[in-house]
Amino acid sequence: MGLLPSLTLVLGGARSGKSAYAESFIEAAGGGVYLATAEALDAEMQDRVQIHKRRRGDQWRTVEEPLDLSGALRTNGDSPILVDCLTLWLSNIMAADRDIEYETKALISTVSECKAPVVMVSNEVGLGIVPDNAFARSFRDQAGRMNQQLAAVADRVVFVAAGLPLVMKG
Repeated sequence: MGLLPSLTLVLGGARSGKSAYAESFIEAAGGGVYLATAEALDAEMQDRVQIHKRRRGDQWRTVEEPLDLSGALRTNGDSPILVDCLTLWLSNIMAADRDIEYETKALISTVSECKAPVVMVSNEVGLGIVPDNAFARSFRDQAGRMNQQLAAVADRVVFVAAGLPLVMKG
């Protein structure tokens, strides 16, 4: 994997292995900050969070931030950062009725100013069927636009399917 570029975007479907793959970048660099966007609001999500924490171990400092990714990135310092996951963050900002275009542009601007390397994980949600309701279609469309914008500025983009990485850029 070598040295970490300024920005790596890791895409994949649900349970594709993208988080574990992204974690391996930071672990190879000696550890870093795990910037978690999930909110464990029910028992199932609490279990998912615990599974991720157990898998990570002691190399990580966890910061939980469901909405203000830009603020969390600005206060990090020099440690490599893993943001997991952007589509959860997107759903959080949609639920909070925030301006998605503004938030995405602010995130991209902040990432470009980060001193530390950043690895971002996002779901690729546009490969399945067209959702049957307007909110889900809007989410899919917003996620696709967000992923495209981040991929355009990323130094490395990797798509993970069935635990297997495909380097798309970098």
